[in-house]
Amino acid sequence: MIRFECDYNEGAHERILQRLMETNMEQTSGYGTDDHCERARMLIRDVCGNEEADVHFLVGGTQTNTTVIASILRPHQGVIAAVSGHIAVHETGAIEATGHKVLTVPSLDGKITAAQVKAVYDAHAQESSPEHSVQPGMVYISQPTEYGTMYSKAELEALYAVSKACGLPFFVDGARLGYALASKDCDMTMADLARLCDVFYIGGTKIGALMGEAVVILNDALKRDFRYIIKQKGGLLAKGRLLGIQFETLFEDGLYLEISRHAVDMALKIHDTLKQHGVKFLYDSPTNQQFPILPDSLLAQLSEDYTFTFWEKVDHSRSAVRFCTSWATRPENVEALARDIASLLQKDEGQAEFAEAVAVIETAVMV
Repeated sequence: MIRFECDYNEGAHERILQRLMETNMEQTSGYGTDDHCERARMLIRDVCGNEEADVHFLVGGTQTNTTVIASILRPHQGVIAAVSGHIAVHETGAIEATGHKVLTVPSLDGKITAAQVKAVYDAHAQESSPEHSVQPGMVYISQPTEYGTMYSKAELEALYAVSKACGLPFFVDGARLGYALASKDCDMTMADLARLCDVFYIGGTKIGALMGEAVVILNDALKRDFRYIIKQKGGLLAKGRLLGIQFETLFEDGLYLEISRHAVDMALKIHDTLKQHGVKFLYDSPTNQQFPILPDSLLAQLSEDYTFTFWEKVDHSRSAVRFCTSWATRPENVEALARDIASLLQKDEGQAEFAEAVAVIETAVMV
């Protein structure tokens, strides 16, 4: 079985495993105060172009989103996000479990706009008794989105500007950030992102690390006591150096973007092959997630040899599914997938043509 359902099927990049082995018997201080974590922080500050950024290491994405959001919001506040946002649909109510509502806005492509943020803010401010409803307290997006789509630099600039104007901290979920930055369609760098938000995180779990996310706090007002919140939320890892070593390895010589680019290249090979055979896509994704619309009969046959994620029904006979590549996806597996889908599509077309011919003959006989 060849797996394409997510980007964390594999363990970790071999260089990370090697570094963990090499440093295994080192004695270091705990809770992220060791030299490896400090060097990783320095490397991340360098790529962000901000020497004053606070950098903290947590284990996973849900833990990171929950900790960051809980550290920012007051008890009566909520976070604005797309209706398809990760915190709204894929975290089992983790944000609500901390006492905060996710204030969702409509989205067809996974993105939200500056106008939508302003509308939510204004609608609350204009209520006759605003204290009876949840107050918008911050803005959340992911880059790339759940649909593999990306925000342009101009879109981020607009979102950051309206967030600042409304006094709402702007938080960017970067669980798959490398796959956005490595896309040929991306018009920004990590330094641009660091300039256009108050806090974001760099995903490691889905991009080569065993586990780990690096939270980067740019807004001074959000830095105070953040380690207390990490500890309270169960995220302060005693053996913190295990996270620092991984990010140290990912960022010391460009490995992070190198392996992210590989995943995107593999995904686009799948996209281009299917497009050549007339396949349509649910979303126009330039990153490592692709959402082709395929016949259900084809998907049933394909599932015998491949795993992928059902996304949604499109009509009575077709569904959209997600094929997700990773830093470790093998080219031969992508080639096999593309070849098998092409073969099944041709078979499906042949069966359709045969059925049409039979129908014509039957009609002629009846006449």
